[in-house]
Amino acid sequence: MARERISFTTCNLYNLNRPGLPIYTGDGWTGAQYDAKIAWLGAALDVMRADVMGFQELWHIGALDDALMAAGLEQTHTALVPEGHEGQGIVCAAAVRSDWLVGEPEWIANFPPEFRLHSQGDDPQTPEIEVAIDSFSRPVLHFMVQPVADRSPIAVYVCHLKSKSPTQIYREDWYERDTHSRYAQALGYAISTIRRTAEAAALRMMLIDRMRGTDTPVIVLGDINDETLSNTANVLTGQPRYLLGLSAGGGDASLYTAQTLQQYRSTRDVYYTHIYQNERTSLDHILVSQEFYDNSRQRVWSFQGLDIFNDHLNVDDHKQTGTTDHGIVRATFQLQPARIEED
Repeated sequence: MARERISFTTCNLYNLNRPGLPIYTGDGWTGAQYDAKIAWLGAALDVMRADVMGFQELWHIGALDDALMAAGLEQTHTALVPEGHEGQGIVCAAAVRSDWLVGEPEWIANFPPEFRLHSQGDDPQTPEIEVAIDSFSRPVLHFMVQPVADRSPIAVYVCHLKSKSPTQIYREDWYERDTHSRYAQALGYAISTIRRTAEAAALRMMLIDRMRGTDTPVIVLGDINDETLSNTANVLTGQPRYLLGLSAGGGDASLYTAQTLQQYRSTRDVYYTHIYQNERTSLDHILVSQEFYDNSRQRVWSFQGLDIFNDHLNVDDHKQTGTTDHGIVRATFQLQPARIEED
């Protein structure tokens, strides 16, 4: 069924696995904890009721099926999860209106073959650098949806970039307790940052190839583990220029943050999707191409608003309450192509 008003959501599921199965950070969920997670998540997704939902930290296809059933979405939405995924690791996943899906989803593990981080330095004082990495920590999910038959399908990417937590280096062959223990946290933070930046750059390369010279609308739904003005976000978006004039701008390979689009509509910024050591930050993002940017000459979909489901972040014990440790973000758009007056 064609829709002229469409919505997209990103949601980190906080290690959603079936009860009794292990996760990386412990023994997994008890039956009671799992039931609480499914009940809470089902209610949250029912409130959001987005047409396209991107998820991070899914361990088991059955758990997502349970959540969609609890939300009453099992008849309208199709779960996108790798075949046979039953608790062996974390993946990005999605749930999409069944009649919108075009083609088959793919999970992209490897960086583009052109990816390389190697430089001898751009001035005589800069030492050589080379980073050897060729794949994502969590494969990127890519799929296509078509809400309106006579409009170009929308390319959707669901990502989960490396966390800010310091990489644990004490297991490495080169680690020497007497030498490195005092620096372990600093080195671990640096490694995580380098990995996350590399992942952002690799995804950016994929997005450039998808957007440049095409009229394909693109949306990225993701936990990028960094804030809107971070270098991670800058790498992903290309740092586009935001214009206030009507249908006067837009960039062929640019991405625009839904948070910034919302700030144009509001006099107060209350956007946060994660709390760590009392710091409220926005790690979960919806990024859109110029076809969703109001001030673009190539606008097809007009931004209608951003909703953040985050009151549960103030509850400390997510394991017992069933809540996630991230906010849920929804962006809504209306079919409203730009009208360009010819000279």
